[in-house]
This record gives sequence, C-alpha cells and structure tokens, in this order.
Amino acid sequence: MKKLLVVSAVALFASMSAQETSNEGFAKGSTFVTGAVGFNSVKTGNVKENNFTISPSVGYFVTSNIALGARIGYNNLTKDNGTRKATVDTFTAGVFGRYYWMPASKFSVFAELGADYANSSYDSGVAGSQKSKANGFGVEFAPGISYFLSNNFALESKVGVLGYNSVKPDATGAESTDSFNFGLNLNDIKLGLVYKF
Repeated sequence: MKKLLVVSAVALFASMSAQETSNEGFAKGSTFVTGAVGFNSVKTGNVKENNFTISPSVGYFVTSNIALGARIGYNNLTKDNGTRKATVDTFTAGVFGRYYWMPASKFSVFAELGADYANSSYDSGVAGSQKSKANGFGVEFAPGISYFLSNNFALESKVGVLGYNSVKPDATGAESTDSFNFGLNLNDIKLGLVYKF
C-alpha cells in the first residue's frame, strides 16, 4: 500500500511539473504584448536635440502557428538652437501577421509581415509659418527568433528586413518619395521583451 501511495505521489508530481513546463511557448488563444519606449537627448554647443518614442503592440494566436496583431506609435523630435525650436511629430498605426515554427517550445523562429500608416507634422518654429504635413505607408517582411525565459516572459529579436515605404507631403503638386530596402546587418540586432498572458 505504501509503495502504491509513493508511486501515485511521484506520478502526480511529475504530471504537475510537466503541466508547468508545457506553459512555455505560445499556443492557440495566447495573447502577447511588446513594444518600445525610448528617449534620447544630444547637445552640441547651443543646439539641443531631443527624441522621444513609444510604440506598443499586441498580438493574438488565431491558430497554434499564426498570430495576428496591431501596433500604434508616437515619435516626437525637437531641435532647439536657442532662437527657435523645430518640432516633428509622427503618429503611426499598423497591423502584422506572424507565422511561428515550434511555437509551443522554449525557442521558436517566426516570420513577420506587417503594414503601417504614418502621419507626421513639421513645425519650423519660425513665427507666422505654417506646419507642413506628410502621410506615408510601408510594408515589410522580417524573420525573427523568440526565446522564453519563463512561462510569461520571452526575449525576441528580428533579424534583417525586406520593405517598401512611400511618403508624400500634404501639399498641392507634391511628389511622393518611394524607397525599397533589403538588408541583413548583424550589428543592428535588437532584443525585445515579450509578455504572454
């Protein structure tokens, strides 16, 4: 009887441990949040430049391998030379889709396809001048990796990019600026933190 109780206790403990470790990784119905927050200030002589950015994003696994999500962002850049202060404000909104290989494991690889819209306004700081505005959109494809540190927190990084962007000033007769980029620079790898709930 004692042996049966010991075996049962060990089996119960093993199944509980297996359930705890099986929560690592993503599964259908998982939701995650990530993003970026940053502030940068540079001063050269009398010229001071500040840059603030915030860009949260949220994703939801519609299947065990596919996550769909949305993101928003705001960036404020100011340049003050003591006599005038120029400001650029940019708002962005976008959607993305990711396909994960091995999503239920501690380590997984994903490919992300995203599309973003941006609206920016520029104030030169000169009295009497009007703000200039521009609208743009972009599409990009990027591979990435994800590694779970615990059941809820993971590190992720995107490596390389294939993208297209178009920006057009909001003025009569203005021409758009279109750009295509492709790159894989291992010096530009940035890590992000993901929270899964």
